[in-house]
Amino acid sequence: MQTSVTPDAISAVLSNPSFDSSSSDRSEIVVQVVDLKPIGNRYTFSANDGKSKVKAMFTASLTPEIVSGKIQNLGLIRLLDFTVNDISSKSTKYFLVTKCEAVASALDSEINLESKSEEEVGEAKRQKLDHSPVSDVVSTGITLKPKLEFVAKSASQIITEQRGNAAPAARMSMTRRVHPLVSLNPYQGSWTIKVRVTNKGLMRNYRNAKGEGCVFNVELTDEEGTEIQATMFNDAARKFYDRFQLGKVYYISRGSLKLANKQFKTVQNDYEMTLNENSEVEEASDEEMFVPETKFNFVPIEELGMYVNQKELIDLIGVVQSVSPTMSIRRRTDNEMIPKRDITLADESKKTVVVSLWNNLATGIGQELLDMADKSPVIAIKSLKVGDFQGVSLSTISRSNVVINPESPEAKKLKSWYDSEGKETSMSSIGSGMSPSAKNGSWSMYTDRVPLSQITSNPSLGEEKPVFFSTRGYISFIKPDQTMWYQGCKTCNKKVTEAMDSGYWCESCQKKDEECKLRYIMVVKVSDSTGEAWFSSFNDEAEKIIGCSADELNKLRSEGGEVNEFQTKLKEATWSSHVFRISVTQNEYNGEKRQRITVKAVAPVDFAAEARLLLQDISNNNKA
Repeated sequence: MQTSVTPDAISAVLSNPSFDSSSSDRSEIVVQVVDLKPIGNRYTFSANDGKSKVKAMFTASLTPEIVSGKIQNLGLIRLLDFTVNDISSKSTKYFLVTKCEAVASALDSEINLESKSEEEVGEAKRQKLDHSPVSDVVSTGITLKPKLEFVAKSASQIITEQRGNAAPAARMSMTRRVHPLVSLNPYQGSWTIKVRVTNKGLMRNYRNAKGEGCVFNVELTDEEGTEIQATMFNDAARKFYDRFQLGKVYYISRGSLKLANKQFKTVQNDYEMTLNENSEVEEASDEEMFVPETKFNFVPIEELGMYVNQKELIDLIGVVQSVSPTMSIRRRTDNEMIPKRDITLADESKKTVVVSLWNNLATGIGQELLDMADKSPVIAIKSLKVGDFQGVSLSTISRSNVVINPESPEAKKLKSWYDSEGKETSMSSIGSGMSPSAKNGSWSMYTDRVPLSQITSNPSLGEEKPVFFSTRGYISFIKPDQTMWYQGCKTCNKKVTEAMDSGYWCESCQKKDEECKLRYIMVVKVSDSTGEAWFSSFNDEAEKIIGCSADELNKLRSEGGEVNEFQTKLKEATWSSHVFRISVTQNEYNGEKRQRITVKAVAPVDFAAEARLLLQDISNNNKA
């Protein structure tokens, strides 16, 4: 077992601005992992070569290696693929490790080669002199071949010999450095990615205060299954709209990344990409095509309620319980008849849900499922929209992907459960017994209840995706001088601007209206026995908290008189107890991530339900 690091490897890498970790002739680099710490779903550490250290981060794909104990703190790893990135706020660099292998478990202490004795140093020098006729050994511990071998052949000759008679385009692609999507971040310099277009949006025209323009976006997936959304505006949109073709593979470079807007993103990625007219998009040759691995992020059926009528798409895995015949539905937009088929799925939560397959999925995959329904196959579906029909319902969209009997641990576990006990278990629909307000999340007011301290004490909550909780608390303070509302369109509720002459212009509806309505967008401080936090509240929920509409509250604010009715109304709303359904996400502000708590639903306290909840907690504690 190797117990030594590569001396001076870090300084050699950092001093070489054109260093390429994928180069086949570079020397092996072994470093020690020091100060291993979790950051969200990733781990940071310091790479130690015995003489110097550099900050480093493992990508999320290596997290299982750390959790399983293969990669340990104070252990040794061999760096197989990594990039050197800049920390924008500092003049320092860090390693982003995308591929490595463990070569030794945790050592007793941190390696420090500076503490070698003079005799050891002298012996190392003598060994260097003894071997000098054969090869040149530099202080980095990297062995270089004799200089004569480097100048014997030109670069084109070496490439020709290595690649044989490959086409010129293929040779170019083989020599370029391709970055996996998971390794990209906004602070990187140049990069090149190889991706397949898995979804292409329509060209849309827009008009705002800056003028008119056009925009379209594509969803890109690399060979590992990582997805990202790329957006192009105006000249870039016109340049690349016809070039991007659904299903084709491209090399893309000279783009930029920024933190994704969670409200509008359609793929699972913290970042989104922007391409401009100077970006480079090159179609890959036929021999370089690939089918990306489909990555799933499954949501249990019993947790679907929190996604109802949200923009976020979900992935689902379940056992097929029933398959309906194909039916034809008339589409309201153009009166076209389109095929639809409903399937019922169940999972280990002992809940069922109806999934509607549309168009080709209904006639193709749907017929295949109907033929094998008696065998109770397991299916995995990517990108489903969650609606509120019959409480909770799921629908496929144009980019949905259905896999029958997938070879995955989740599928094998689900099939094993169903064969052993699931087929004899009584199932209930996820939508059964739900109240009309289920789509607002109030049906789960008494599930996953947590105190405020559990949320505020965990600053990494919601880093990957929004997490949902229920909590009970008091409105302890409402800022009277905050911006409490915005001017909204009477048709679509979106923000409007004052028109040049009179009235209000709605960018979404592309029309002018003489009147608008005020809609709440405010923050309130909520307190309980464990702590306090600021909640963001929007119109419907804020009306329940304040007790009147934004237009009515604005009227009170503008009225004079000895008694300030506006302040009185806010005071009446404080120190009242509510049950909240909330989402916790991470927002970036001035380069710093902050926790954002948003009210999804609010309801008065049901003391009978609260009593049952307390009795249940007491019963659970007694059993424990």
